[in-house]
Amino acid sequence: MTASSRTRVGDRVERAIEDRADVEQVIERGEAQPTPRRRLVQRAIWMAITAISLYLVFPSLLDLFSSWRDLNKFGAGWLGAMAALQLATLACLWGLQRVAIRAETWPPVIASQLAANPLWKGAPGGGAVGAALRYRMLVQAGARPATVVSGLTAVNLLVFAAVLGLPVLAVPTIIRGGVDHGLVQATIVGAVVFVALFAVGAVCLAFDAPLRWIGRTIQRVRNRLRRHSEPLTGLPKRLLHERDRILETFGPKWKRALAATVGRWFFDYATLLAALAAVGSRPRPALVLLAFRGAQILAQIPATPGGLGFVEAGLTAMLKLAGVPAGAAVLATFAYRLFSYWLPLPLGAVGFVAHRRRYPAPG
Repeated sequence: MTASSRTRVGDRVERAIEDRADVEQVIERGEAQPTPRRRLVQRAIWMAITAISLYLVFPSLLDLFSSWRDLNKFGAGWLGAMAALQLATLACLWGLQRVAIRAETWPPVIASQLAANPLWKGAPGGGAVGAALRYRMLVQAGARPATVVSGLTAVNLLVFAAVLGLPVLAVPTIIRGGVDHGLVQATIVGAVVFVALFAVGAVCLAFDAPLRWIGRTIQRVRNRLRRHSEPLTGLPKRLLHERDRILETFGPKWKRALAATVGRWFFDYATLLAALAAVGSRPRPALVLLAFRGAQILAQIPATPGGLGFVEAGLTAMLKLAGVPAGAAVLATFAYRLFSYWLPLPLGAVGFVAHRRRYPAPG
């Protein structure tokens, strides 16, 4: 492929990311992109939805942010532990992305993730803009455009699939019952579930039969629940197709990628446990795991940046159901979101400046 051809492919990929289009289809078929006017209308609609959503969740946010005065209840040790656990979470994500895009060095991967993070989490509909920025930075650092696109797509698929599998693996613990309250038990339960998550993920990536069974089961249940709608077909085949895309991206390093994915969620879960330990809570272990998983699903709601407001309200409510007192649930949620959401945002400027110094813009 000539340099001009690579440039054209890169430009089309970049526009596809910005418009939330299917990148591979754009490369293969050259689909037309939305006009600037339509793009502006779409963003205006998302801004309006965000404003309404923030208005609805504002009381919950106000109640949560008022708990900052109680942070003095956290010892320096617990605050340091939460910071270290979030750093480990980021390290796992960086390692996963480095394997996916086959980067030779760490700085471009770290800088691009840090710089794109505020756009992902801090702006309505910022996912597309954040992906475009990350793409530009990685390509500027020398990565191949097609490799960046396929790599980031595989990372998103693997990370989201992992969090979807968490509640299924926690079900046996809930059914078993009789588990004593306490953070030691919550840590043990979480560790067992995350090890099981790695094992199940490895089986699904290595063999076709389990993934076909999962697809048939989900398809059968969905069709029974929605008898009057058009039946869902071909799900097992589509799951195998997505699995093959992941394997093609990671190659022989797929086990390392899977371990990094599981580690990314385990260290994030451990951050929540550290926040609960700091407020002296004794929750129900399996329900804490489900509360954590529910918070990650709420974070995917595009109505507000990073699920802002929905995560705080949902996680606080679910922690109460897990046996955490109301005041402790609010404070633990605030501490967890402080380290997992708010504090990483200013690091975006650090990542962007470091990247520009290392790879100055031409001209």
